[in-house]
Amino acid sequence: MVKVVFIHPDLGIGGAERLIVDCSLALQVKGHTTVIVTAHHDRSHCFTETVSGECDVISVGDWLPRSIGGRCQALCASLRMIYASLYVMLVLQADVIIVDQVSTPLPLLRAAGFPTLFYCHYPDLLLSTGRSLLKSIYRAPLDWLEEVTTGSANVVLVNSLFTKGVFQNTFSRLPHISPQVLYPSLAMHMFEGKGSRPTEVVDNPSITTFLSLNRYERKKNIGLAIRAFARLGKTSARLIVAGGYDSRVTENVQHFTELVSLAEELSVGDRVIFLRSPGDQEKVWLLRTSSCLIYTPAGEHFGIVPLEAMFCNTPVIAVNSGGPTETVLHGKTGWLCEGDPEQFAIAMRKVDSGDIDLKFIGMNGRKRVEQKFSFIAFTDSLDEFVLDCAALNLTEGSTVAEGGTTLFTKFALAFHFSLAMMVLFWMVFYTPLP
Repeated sequence: MVKVVFIHPDLGIGGAERLIVDCSLALQVKGHTTVIVTAHHDRSHCFTETVSGECDVISVGDWLPRSIGGRCQALCASLRMIYASLYVMLVLQADVIIVDQVSTPLPLLRAAGFPTLFYCHYPDLLLSTGRSLLKSIYRAPLDWLEEVTTGSANVVLVNSLFTKGVFQNTFSRLPHISPQVLYPSLAMHMFEGKGSRPTEVVDNPSITTFLSLNRYERKKNIGLAIRAFARLGKTSARLIVAGGYDSRVTENVQHFTELVSLAEELSVGDRVIFLRSPGDQEKVWLLRTSSCLIYTPAGEHFGIVPLEAMFCNTPVIAVNSGGPTETVLHGKTGWLCEGDPEQFAIAMRKVDSGDIDLKFIGMNGRKRVEQKFSFIAFTDSLDEFVLDCAALNLTEGSTVAEGGTTLFTKFALAFHFSLAMMVLFWMVFYTPLP
């Protein structure tokens, strides 16, 4: 049995968070003990397993700022992750530590004797777009730090072959690292029931229902679904736009308003239903009762939502790039289109026409998920990676005490941690912004 600690920046309801919860559940099935340490965990905005007791969650460091004057989010995320990592080193015991998304604390954990596994969803430096000169100067050391710290992990996992290729092309300083692919899976038991209908949605199986299910973020390209839907012309079909919404996140609030305005401008506001942060059972109902899922992100690293839809026997229309090219089979479980409203509209017209056997395509999708992305296969692969990582303590002849650090090291860490927090507090609250 292995003691596994996950360190994650913000345990909300996104795809990365779903993966971490599934990893925790999978390792428990194999007899390991797990705990998720995160900087933020809102019990009213999270996955059910994290409040039901199925996943042990510890939230530390939420008092640290998420940004400084609305900026420096990457820097703050790194500081919050370092805080969480120091907490793990001082308080918890672990045979393996799995770090997710932010790689900054990896060298610290490695130096303290913890075997580390890093799950790279996508290089963060590629997610920082629209760089001005000032932002480029600010990001330069962070980009370098991301690459160097990622290379200090004992094991690096990625979520798709697409991400593996991006990783190797982006991190030129790490030619010696060949990331292993661990496809995300589904907590399939969550999608077995009928779910519960959202009160805002009328149950009308006689009409075609298109579903867009993404967080309210601009990179998810949800506007593509609305523009394609508007091109259908006269039809009784409807579009449901649902997804994660956090009032603390400025982009969520702004983009929701933008999408509502877009639907009104295109004269489809009366046939587009917007849902914010539907519950797990509402999400199941939406996936099971919709005619087709419209998945619009371009270059998506993996994309768990198409798998959820296919498991629920729902066809998928997705952009022909990134992770969906590895999950959706064109013409068999759905359709892959270029990221253009007219191309999406052509596929949506096929669905709305009634000339296609959607039930047959849905059955193909479910079979594909069960055969290639089953929770059993995911569990076996993850267990193997964790056991290999845990064995590093033995193969490297480690002499550190249980938990990865000696008593002396813990006192040293406590001193430097307290000093770092005082400096950070002074920087944030007593140093004027330029």
